[in-house]
Amino acid sequence: MKKNTNAVSRRKFLQSSGKFAAGTLVMSQFPTIVPSSVFGKNAPSNRINVGAIGCGRIAVTHDIASTARFNSARIIAVCDLDRNRADAAPAAVKSSYSKAAKENGGLTGDWDMKVYYDYKELLQNKDIDAVLVSLPDHHHAIVSTHAVNAGKHVYLQKPASLTIEEGRILSNAVKKSGKILQLGSQQRSADPWPQFKKAAELVRNGRIGQLKTVEVGLPGDPGGGNKIVMPVPASLNYDAWLGATPEAFYTEDRVHSQEAGSKGINSRPGWLRCEQFGAGMITGWGAHHIDIAHWGMDMEYSGPIEIWGKANFPTDDPNYTGLWNVHGIFRTEALYANGVTMVVSNELPNGVKFIGTEGWIWVTRGNYRVTDTDPVADNNGVKPIDASNPNILQSVIGANEIHLYDSPEQHLNWLNCIQSGKQPVAPVEIGHRSCSACLLHQIAMKLKRKIYWDPAKERFSNNDPEATAMLSRPRRKQYDF
Repeated sequence: MKKNTNAVSRRKFLQSSGKFAAGTLVMSQFPTIVPSSVFGKNAPSNRINVGAIGCGRIAVTHDIASTARFNSARIIAVCDLDRNRADAAPAAVKSSYSKAAKENGGLTGDWDMKVYYDYKELLQNKDIDAVLVSLPDHHHAIVSTHAVNAGKHVYLQKPASLTIEEGRILSNAVKKSGKILQLGSQQRSADPWPQFKKAAELVRNGRIGQLKTVEVGLPGDPGGGNKIVMPVPASLNYDAWLGATPEAFYTEDRVHSQEAGSKGINSRPGWLRCEQFGAGMITGWGAHHIDIAHWGMDMEYSGPIEIWGKANFPTDDPNYTGLWNVHGIFRTEALYANGVTMVVSNELPNGVKFIGTEGWIWVTRGNYRVTDTDPVADNNGVKPIDASNPNILQSVIGANEIHLYDSPEQHLNWLNCIQSGKQPVAPVEIGHRSCSACLLHQIAMKLKRKIYWDPAKERFSNNDPEATAMLSRPRRKQYDF
């Protein structure tokens, strides 16, 4: 990695990192107790300089806060199309570092942070090695592609893309660039959810016999939303926020709250429920749970071959007057080439259930939330992992059996892989395949009939023009790849 020209000085680093029982550290008197991070891989000159693209709910409360826990990185720049959020972000970053320093020692955020309102300008900063992309779904693939093309490593919030076509463009770009891209599929990492890896590993090693069915339960999204035309806030570059999607009038429920505090930046934004910007919970949480299903199925680089199902959409009601239009109640099914059937529905318990010829394993997050507004209240009191027979969960994976990727924490794994050059636990192609499966379920919902998919060629195997048209969407050129 190139030398970090903005690295803190040795003296400033020693003043701002670590908790020393002896009080102030004097180098000439106590050379033997200098932290190894001063000279090792976490030395100031070796730290990964990170820029945060997007400063909303998931960025501030999760991606920034999680990255600040680790001394191998410094967040030195922030960016948001909403100037209010961008201007408030440096204080949020420093707060995350201060909290981490009090809990674990280390950096305190005692350095200047550059504020940007255009991510392309941030990407031109050669001092930045890597970026957190914490944006609405419709920006994921395009911004991340621009980032790797600019030579930056990327931590990308799921889902990987708005469409299957965009996901393929992104995956190809990452491979060509040689950069490390980690998807925010944090259920793969031990902190805070070791139960998902355990469940997938037990299934892969035959502890429930031959896998037959996987049931995936997701939360739901309500209809509603205010369609009244509103003036665009002076702080928001709304045209750039719409990005590659079509022009549409501004109303707050289409974007994000302009309130301050917990009711604003930390509230669930309205774009999550608008099909122009995403697919709803089928990708919102489906990208997490279907990813885990693929992990246990050994189908991480593939996908279903037949998909069918049904869904209710708010717009099915001719009297509906709301703004939000993603799916409501739904049930879809998919058949894989290995004979396993996946059932996905928001009427199933939130989690993943692997059902085999000799038992079942159930896994979920339990009560843990990434953000305060995560819809997991219905899991109160539910075991994070359970099985048809308690002995299944006590089974030890032998030395010669299948051992899945061991990741301590998703952001830490990303930082470690940037330093080592190894692939992360959730690389771009796996994230693309999980997202593709979710989008295929959504296409089946919309068409209300069975569709036939070739996962190797990534096209519909029966030359289905109606379904093929849904693999991509028109994009405005000024915001395209």
